[in-house]
Amino acid sequence: MIPASFDYRRAASLAEAIDLLGSDPDAKLLAGGHSLIPMLRLRFARPGLLVDVDRLDDLRYVRRDGDRIAIGALTRHAQLARDP
Repeated sequence: MIPASFDYRRAASLAEAIDLLGSDPDAKLLAGGHSLIPMLRLRFARPGLLVDVDRLDDLRYVRRDGDRIAIGALTRHAQLARDP
């Protein structure tokens, strides 16, 4: 099935992604590796706007945060496995 029409924007920064998400109450995030695409094809999801954040390096990190480890939302499993 063909998805319903929607706008697509690739965010160039975290600030732009936040602005885009705030501009449309039906906006959804697209970051790769999840089930949104099949949901679009079946028309179970009908966002007005897809905001692609997959290339935002600001959300891809592993770092020590005091006595905790902080892991960014876009950190790949391979990156996490390689990080000391």
